[in-house]
Amino acid sequence: MLLGELLSKVQYERCIHEAECEIQGVSTDSKHVMQGDLFVCIAGGEHDGHSFAAEALAAGAVALVVERELELPVPQVVVRDGRAAAGEISAAFYGHPERQLKIIGITGTNGKTTTAHMLVSILTAAGKRCGNIGTLGIWYANKEIAPELTTPDPVFLYKIFADMVECGIEYVVMEVSAHALCFGKTDGIVFEAGIFTNLTEDHLDFFKTMEAYAQAKERLFSEGRCRVAVLNFDDEEGRKIGGWCQNAYSYALENPADVFAVDIREDFDGSSFVINLFDELYDIRLHMAGLYNVYNAMAAAECAKLLGVTVPVIVAGLAGLPRVSGGLEHIARYAGADIFVDFAHTPDGLEKSLTALKRHCVGRLICVFGCGGNRDAIKRPIMGETAAKLADFNVLTSDNPRYEDAFDIILQIEAGVRKVSTDYVIVVDRECAIGYALDLLKAGDVLLIAGKGGENYQEIMGVRHIYSDVAAVKKMLAQRGGAKKAE
Repeated sequence: MLLGELLSKVQYERCIHEAECEIQGVSTDSKHVMQGDLFVCIAGGEHDGHSFAAEALAAGAVALVVERELELPVPQVVVRDGRAAAGEISAAFYGHPERQLKIIGITGTNGKTTTAHMLVSILTAAGKRCGNIGTLGIWYANKEIAPELTTPDPVFLYKIFADMVECGIEYVVMEVSAHALCFGKTDGIVFEAGIFTNLTEDHLDFFKTMEAYAQAKERLFSEGRCRVAVLNFDDEEGRKIGGWCQNAYSYALENPADVFAVDIREDFDGSSFVINLFDELYDIRLHMAGLYNVYNAMAAAECAKLLGVTVPVIVAGLAGLPRVSGGLEHIARYAGADIFVDFAHTPDGLEKSLTALKRHCVGRLICVFGCGGNRDAIKRPIMGETAAKLADFNVLTSDNPRYEDAFDIILQIEAGVRKVSTDYVIVVDRECAIGYALDLLKAGDVLLIAGKGGENYQEIMGVRHIYSDVAAVKKMLAQRGGAKKAE
């Protein structure tokens, strides 16, 4: 695409050293620039993209998008906000593929991944060709792309959208993080539907206050952003959004709502309930434990119904959903004990998972968990205290320490544990910690390994090492012998 043609489709202030050139791609990372790219300089954050403009040109970029003029003899498109321009330019370069897709956005502290998988299962049962973008990666048309961010940056996001259109995808279910909303990564998208799951403490290292965190989530539901909103009315923030959002629909168990569930029964293998879906009643069976998964199922079912899916197909889609990797996943039995892996990485998420398991635990409830580095440190002692109150024994370990010392993170968790209990041990190496917990198990016990869920890596000092809690458990059980896989 010629630069002039591209500029005719976007907003900008002026063009310096204007000259016609062929644009082969768009990039915001100088390390990934290809020959013929238009390099977008984004200011703010840890780095200023303007500082890498010369490096991008040396790598093959033929023009720049800048917030201020640079002393470089190439075409420079001046914009007010490089971050916003990256999305608008990428959408135009790829021919606005988002307009050819029906995109559903899911935001909330917890439950995004599971709700997304539930909705994809329902839409697939309805005969729709679906794509999924989220924490566990990107899937569509038999393609799988490893996860990097919950919500990809705009350049990559629109490239994926374009390929989805090429592959015949109709619906895209995507997780929309608070960071993505704050940075405007999805500002150019009109969502077919938006789902709000809940708001609990997380990411306060970035947002500083719960009010700022909530305001970021609310952007998904601002005027013109989504055609219908599906909101958790048992969450205060959900009710708040419902007070001003147009075309809003609700689900709840404790408050009046458009969709609710009764006769809820839970066990280790899942849950069953009767759903009232806009006054249509159906029996639901989920192969997923935990009351919070009933909430996730209500959200997915309500959204699907608003998208035109019939209730019998919704029921079939939920019943046919394979277990979501790392979503309170029952992975094995060993020594008469049940072993679960879960993504719970916030105080609320950990509390809900432990509560769900404790309800059916006849022996001891043992928990292995840690906290990520270079993230919200405030929650570390809170999670420690939460685990100490609910679990009978805790093994404190590393998660994704990133650039922090894993032991320092554990000491902050320990401060919360010690307020309640002395029944814990510290084992810094995560695989060793899991092995330690396995050796504690007796008949009737339940082991929860929390924090990483379906992740297949552990990030240490900027390097992602291949690692999986599920794989670690299976390897150690094979070494010990006598393991029985979960059905």
